[in-house]
Amino acid sequence: MSARYGRGLLHLAAALDQPGVLDAGPYVALARLAERGGLDFVTLDDSFARPGPDALGVLCRVTPATRRIGLVPTVTTTHTDPFRVQAAVATLDWVSGGRAGWRIDVSATEEEARLFGRRPAAPAETLWQEAGEYADAAAKLWDSWEDGAEIRDAATGRFLDRDRLHRVDVTGTAFSVRGPSTVPRPPQGHPVRVVDATDGHARTVAARHADVALVRAAAPAQAAAVRDELRERARSSGRHPDSLRVLVSLLVDLGDGEFAAEPGHGGGGPRPTARGPLYRGGPVDLAELVAGWHADGVTDGFHLVPVDPHRDLERLVNGTVAVLRHRGLFRTFYPGSTLREHLGLARPANQYAVTGRTP
Repeated sequence: MSARYGRGLLHLAAALDQPGVLDAGPYVALARLAERGGLDFVTLDDSFARPGPDALGVLCRVTPATRRIGLVPTVTTTHTDPFRVQAAVATLDWVSGGRAGWRIDVSATEEEARLFGRRPAAPAETLWQEAGEYADAAAKLWDSWEDGAEIRDAATGRFLDRDRLHRVDVTGTAFSVRGPSTVPRPPQGHPVRVVDATDGHARTVAARHADVALVRAAAPAQAAAVRDELRERARSSGRHPDSLRVLVSLLVDLGDGEFAAEPGHGGGGPRPTARGPLYRGGPVDLAELVAGWHADGVTDGFHLVPVDPHRDLERLVNGTVAVLRHRGLFRTFYPGSTLREHLGLARPANQYAVTGRTP
């Protein structure tokens, strides 16, 4: 597989999830630790199905305490307004200087539907079709302002170049929105869109719209098969498959390494659990797994979810990342300032821009 795709850059991300924590301090501390390790981005999960702080709001608080690391909150497309969602994500991109992402998810339970009372719960296939429509609408609204649309010329009294502002009308199966957006085009053009593509219903959305696809896989062959499928679907959708990064998502328990000798742990690799594939062992063995799967072309990198957030993230940065850096397999500094630059992804062209325009 490495012969087909090449190894490319190794990408690492981590989750900041801390159930029951409402204070901003612990989230800031973990994000700073992940940034010290040079990780591409951190995620923060969110759901209407359980209590907890708003992920996007928390990462807005984390923004001024960090300088380089990408910030990716989960924002559901179910029971929400796509116009407000895209504006909120664009705002995070502006205030972070181009470090925002959006982990697209759906809300599938009847309990979540009752919180809003507008419609009953829908099948997963319907919800993910709607999520794809949201992603498309967001891209159109982000592009409704061309770069340079803001003039801010006090001498002439012109604030906007109206020729660079575009009306957008989008109608989906459960929404309709009209642009332009209230927020100018984000620094990244499009904030990075992330989709967990483990479930088959989500793979069409990931292949067509995601910049990063997450795959929960306990074995290299499983991860490779989903990666191959996603790349082929991306190609069939008219995208270059190299514009999609596929990361394996693992729960990690980096205790004292006492489980390394047990089957399914440490050097034996992850094992399936009710919460997803779980790796238990030491930081050095985890570095071996990361390096091996990446070298074999199984994955573009890893999204790691610490079982014990403070302990495991510290051991990930000071242990696993240190080993990978020592072997020349992971960055020692951020070469750019935006999340797209961390991921090696180009800034998207504006779909409404008129080329050759005279300023």
